Amino acid sequence: MKVVIAGGSGFIGQHITDLLVENGHEIIILSRNEKPDSENLKYVLWLQEGAVPEKVIGEPDVFINLAGVSINDGRWSEAHQKRIYDSRMEAADELIRMIGKMNIKPSLFINASAIGIYPASETAMYTEESTEVATDFLGRTVNDWEKKAATLNDLGIRTVYTRFGLVLGKDEGALPLMVLPYKMYVGGRVGSGRQWVSWVHVRDVARAVLHVMQNGQLEGAVNVTAPFPLRMDEFGKMIGATMRRPHWLPVPSAVMKLALGKKSSLVLEGQYVKPEKLLADGFEFDFPIPSLALENLL
Repeated sequence: MKVVIAGGSGFIGQHITDLLVENGHEIIILSRNEKPDSENLKYVLWLQEGAVPEKVIGEPDVFINLAGVSINDGRWSEAHQKRIYDSRMEAADELIRMIGKMNIKPSLFINASAIGIYPASETAMYTEESTEVATDFLGRTVNDWEKKAATLNDLGIRTVYTRFGLVLGKDEGALPLMVLPYKMYVGGRVGSGRQWVSWVHVRDVARAVLHVMQNGQLEGAVNVTAPFPLRMDEFGKMIGATMRRPHWLPVPSAVMKLALGKKSSLVLEGQYVKPEKLLADGFEFDFPIPSLALENLL
């Protein structure tokens, strides 16, 4: 397939791009900067003055939208929250504009999303059938992002919102910051420790996206989380055990809020999210349990 990826140079985008190239797909990455092409991988300028990417990319089969300022970067000031939100809306609008100009439309549009759309809870279990929507900044951002993508359904394009959980990677994503206290022998419970961590190995994220491409039945929301979430305190204990470091020094919620501001909600709150659609569709995780993922990454 010919696949256009917006945000293909980011943490998750790189893993998806590598896997798709491995599987023989032709990849076009929309980029703000000119970069050299390689076999089965081409870069096309977009979101720049004078750039008309739809005239260059031809007739792609799939669009994957991962574009937007990372929620993990920077403190969540009002200005930074605006950049996070606006970058996602701008990218979605431009992709919708591009597709609207094409005589032959792609058959599939995959829009990155996040389990932050579900309200934080220590007791609820969320699946793709859950209708509750969080009203905080992240919930509103994700909900509006999905609504943008949903307009492509009117063009007859199969549209999927891949709701990523806490994505674990070796050098990027949330894990390096979570591991740092343990490297310094000061790891321990964060906040109450009862908040849920619905995690997923970045390799399984890429594999899930490929699975969606290969299966024409999946549409709408698709939770991309490992099948076995766990509480934050248990997750920390597992990091400590894997690294052979103690899990002993609690970090109170007040300290996290002081250090991270509003972004502290990413670690102090959580959701128990199940990937029911992927499991029902026969998807098998390479890393279904946290110990396997941590051993692989750490």
